Amino acid sequence: MAESPLSVHDPNSESSGEQKPSPQQQKQMEQAYAQMKRKMSMQEIGRKIKHKIMVLSGKGGVGKSTVSTGLALSLAQRGHSVGILDIDITGPNVPKMMGLDGRRLHVEEGRIHPAQGHLGVKVISMAFLLEDEDTPVVWRGPIKLGAIQQFIGDVEWGQLDYLIIDFPPGTSDEPLTVAQSLPDIDGMVIVTTPQDVALLDSRKSITFSESLKVPVLGVVENMSGYTIRGNGPSNSQVTISGPGGKSHNATTDEDGNFSVTLDIFKEGGGKSTAEEFGVPFLGALPFDPGFVRGGDDGVHRIVSEPEGESAIAFSKVVESIIDQIGGSTSSGLEII
Repeated sequence: MAESPLSVHDPNSESSGEQKPSPQQQKQMEQAYAQMKRKMSMQEIGRKIKHKIMVLSGKGGVGKSTVSTGLALSLAQRGHSVGILDIDITGPNVPKMMGLDGRRLHVEEGRIHPAQGHLGVKVISMAFLLEDEDTPVVWRGPIKLGAIQQFIGDVEWGQLDYLIIDFPPGTSDEPLTVAQSLPDIDGMVIVTTPQDVALLDSRKSITFSESLKVPVLGVVENMSGYTIRGNGPSNSQVTISGPGGKSHNATTDEDGNFSVTLDIFKEGGGKSTAEEFGVPFLGALPFDPGFVRGGDDGVHRIVSEPEGESAIAFSKVVESIIDQIGGSTSSGLEII
């Protein structure tokens, strides 16, 4: 890092009677200068990135990071330049989902260069800085928030069409820090499942957005339904036993193929919550065991099956987000 001009000492100052700053004063001046440079850098980065989308969930376990990576990859499939900023400092797992497990970041001339995952998606995550993935990150407010500002201000993203920002679950300090640090955020996507507990917490996220002055682009219902496909005699009735012993009937086509969608949890909760709060419903994503395998293997379902049902569902959600961004007028919070 270049030396702060505030730290340059004139050798003639002592002879002229000027008092040399104390080490503590010198440190304070250097910190102020570094903060000023980072603020200017964040403003410049904000101009280089066309669209910035925050992805939040009211509770953990709803597949928020899976949705974040899926949105990024689906946008990249459309030819957009995309980055993912993994803000989950204490539980970062985006790199593993993107096939970047064990990767280290490249630093050049004081600038951090993101790693590149599938489809050229750029990724920044705390996981890249951990020597041991089993070591917990026990950081309190100021240190954690300083790291987030560094991830924003010191990263060489280059020109991006979209930056997807993946947050830890809940309504903590991280979204506030990003909203204050990164100008012109288009909005936030709220991820939920049909479960009542998840829907209750997603309502808090929607209300939280009002305090951040960031519009809600919409709600995504993840793990919406599990589709079973099979084969039997042509033009015949097939009965499938679903959760709770509920029977589902289907009719095979002329080739003997059938499909039945089972509601593993419930049905339509995300859509009804969106309607209740007057925010868009972006779509439902299927319950797909392939996401579990893909997350473990580092090959996202969209990459392994780009024409599959899940990839098509993500594409529809992305279309809805692009439509919402077209009318987005976020003013955002003041950069501090």
